[in-house]
Amino acid sequence: MGNIAEETRWLDATAQAALIRNKEVTAGELAEAAISRIEQLNTLVNAVNIPWFAHGRELAKHIDATSPNTAFAGVPFLLKDLHTMYEGQHISQGNKALKEANYIATSDTTLVTRLKEQHLVFLGRTSSPEFGSLPVTEPEAWGATRNPWNTNFTPGGSSGGAAAAVASGMVPIAHASDGGGSIRVPASCSGLVGLKVSQGRISVGPTRLETNLGVELAVSRSVRDIAALLDAVHGPGVGDTVIAPPPLRPYVDELTANPGKLRIGFVQSHFNGSAIHPECATAVTNAAQLLESLGHHVEIAFPAAINDSKAGSRFMSLWSTNMATSRQSIATMLGREVTINDVELVNWVMAEYSSKVSALDYALAINDNGVYRRAVQQWWEDGWDILLTPTLAAPPLAIGVSANNPADPMSPLKIAGEWMGFTAQFNTTGQPAISLPLHMSDNGLPVGVQLVGAYGREDILIRLAAQIETAAPWAHLTPSI
Repeated sequence: MGNIAEETRWLDATAQAALIRNKEVTAGELAEAAISRIEQLNTLVNAVNIPWFAHGRELAKHIDATSPNTAFAGVPFLLKDLHTMYEGQHISQGNKALKEANYIATSDTTLVTRLKEQHLVFLGRTSSPEFGSLPVTEPEAWGATRNPWNTNFTPGGSSGGAAAAVASGMVPIAHASDGGGSIRVPASCSGLVGLKVSQGRISVGPTRLETNLGVELAVSRSVRDIAALLDAVHGPGVGDTVIAPPPLRPYVDELTANPGKLRIGFVQSHFNGSAIHPECATAVTNAAQLLESLGHHVEIAFPAAINDSKAGSRFMSLWSTNMATSRQSIATMLGREVTINDVELVNWVMAEYSSKVSALDYALAINDNGVYRRAVQQWWEDGWDILLTPTLAAPPLAIGVSANNPADPMSPLKIAGEWMGFTAQFNTTGQPAISLPLHMSDNGLPVGVQLVGAYGREDILIRLAAQIETAAPWAHLTPSI
């Protein structure tokens, strides 16, 4: 190959792994190509906040010496700067105090161990908003991450660094996590594929609870990358109590499977009937027409139970408590009490709000969410296969719109709530959902659509997403950055 950095820039992870397997390039050459792209592009998008280039080079050298036989051996990869402990490496959780303390993880999380077993070449971490609390990636600790399609706009969050890195062509695939939309939102904003798996599909051990809202996987340029990575890392860990039913066959087998004629409901507005941005309405309408042309039954329909007026307050009870536990966790990591100067204002206020949530309130929120989960999931049990929605209620937001505001500390969350009208519900219900890059706005920004499946049915989502990707491919759509 000539200029490896340019010739491999837009190849997905599956294609890059094949180059190594076929001895067309070495893992070391791919690593150097990715490092070159990161160094060139990161000044523009600020996606990689903690580089591990020396470590990545050592990993690539070992792979070239041993030729391990895994699906992603030698592929350049980035970890999100949130939750994923990697022994011997810095993690900041997007927090300025942990950044300044240069906190070093002393062990691996379960998912990191599984990713290491794939012999990926880890080149660093991608930026996340502090504690992953917002759908934009503008942490005070690291500065704003910018959208490769237009750097005046956000790539989304909380996996915004991961999305900006993949969308700009730094790496073909990157780890991401989703507690309220944090895989799907940046996938939508950045023109990528992002799958939120079923609760209990991938272990979040050993220290986090799989009964909470968050799940882990990745953002990528292709459906096949997502399917192959899911094959590599799914399954319970020691002590997990929520375990999704195992797939009947490898997820990569779903890529070429006929989905049959599916019964698909869709919405062109918020679930309560209020209007969304015209670009998002167009995106979902065009997707519905595409699905109908592929032979599926498509009509306007959605679970009536999703319009629960108390669902938002229950989500906030859990989310604010998550902020309080995140604040406490960094106190443990720092070995001292945390003050208001250590934590961003919106997260400090959220953590303080949790003190108004009694143990009884929290228990009732969990119980009521169980009722809500069953009521919403009943729609799929009643014969529907897929719910089609916009991923977001509007195209990507401008940088700075969601900045901390001392005059109204909760304003970033209010903005998030209006923008994210279609994602957090399915963290509560635990269902799998995928965002696909099927539309571009008039001003050249990606707009995603979301497909939601029944609990445990990632197989149907991957089958359908692969069919859509074949019918309306997006691999040729790349930003000019």
